[in-house]
Amino acid sequence: MPRISTDEVARVAGLAHIALTPEEIERFAGELDVIADSVAKVAEVATDEIPATSHPIPLTNVLRDDVVAQTLDRDEVLSQAPAAQDGMFLVPQILGEE
Repeated sequence: MPRISTDEVARVAGLAHIALTPEEIERFAGELDVIADSVAKVAEVATDEIPATSHPIPLTNVLRDDVVAQTLDRDEVLSQAPAAQDGMFLVPQILGEE
C-alpha cells in the first residue's frame, strides 16, 4: 500500500500553488513513495551506536602558512595597464551612477 497518496500530492501541490497534471500527480506519488521507503530503510539501520554525520569522510581544510614575500611594485604594474587613475586600474563604468 502506498504511503503517499495522489490526494496528498495534489493537496501539497495546491498549498504550494504548483499546477500539476493528473499524470504528474501519479508519477510524483510513486517517486515520493520510493523516497519514503528509502528513508524508512535508513531509519531501520540507524542505531544509537552509530553517530549522526553529515559527510561520510571527515573534512579537513588544507591550508598553507601565510608567508610574507616580495610583491609586485604598484607603479610598475599600473604602467602596463591601458589606463590608471589614483593608483588604481581605470575601467569603463558598467553600472549606473545610482
